[in-house]
Amino acid sequence: MRGTSLTVDTLTWRERAAAGPGRRCIPEETAVALTYNGTTHAVMMATPRDLEDYAHGFSLTERQITTPDQIKEIEVAHFDEGIDVRIWLDEDASAGFRDRRRRIAGPTGCGLCGIESLQEATYETDRIVDGEGRFTGAELIAAQAELFPAQTLHAETRAVHAAGYWRPGEGMVAVREDVGRHNALDKLVGAVYRAERRDPPGVLLLTSRVSVEMVQKASVLGAAVLVAVSAPTALAVRTAERAGITLVALARNDGFEVFTHRERVVE
Repeated sequence: MRGTSLTVDTLTWRERAAAGPGRRCIPEETAVALTYNGTTHAVMMATPRDLEDYAHGFSLTERQITTPDQIKEIEVAHFDEGIDVRIWLDEDASAGFRDRRRRIAGPTGCGLCGIESLQEATYETDRIVDGEGRFTGAELIAAQAELFPAQTLHAETRAVHAAGYWRPGEGMVAVREDVGRHNALDKLVGAVYRAERRDPPGVLLLTSRVSVEMVQKASVLGAAVLVAVSAPTALAVRTAERAGITLVALARNDGFEVFTHRERVVE
């Protein structure tokens, strides 16, 4: 069974210096199959850890389930070729899975592979309660600052994304990392749901850009505010506006830009 990272030998080259031997820690990436009731539904490239969180989060954001208790059992089976995450659903969720079963095969970070219609690509997001939560600019900067030291795998490898959930008075509720940004968020969604730490709505923090599917996943989490280090797409902004999510992007240690529902960010 592989770990989550591997140290390898490299040749290090620097300008105005002789090339020489080096060592570098890099993250593992493996094929992870998500199998429901014996049927493979998705094969994603992911970091091989926090896989039960991943099973719950992926099932929630892909709308295979609506609550974690609809998963009866999870078995994680390791093979030379990859990992099979075997998920067994209750009767209601099983019926829904049979109705909308489809196969998807996605590379790292692929979030909309295998959909069968344009309508599926832009499905209606869950609406966050209007006006839920108020956060000062200083709080959002502080939340962003807490995410960096919590990225332990990134500190080792400099090659993975992170997603974190922060709430006032509590700080960082959970952080998950993965080579794929969608995977990191799915793992976080699963972790927060399983710990029953969604309410009151908090701040979702991302180390990536904001595309539409990241907003869709944020709506499943129930985050009032989404903060990201990179810019959003136009469709992500429109989707966040409809969902009632305050979208904050280009976040740095001295400021950020608010794209939607500015009323939640107060002095």
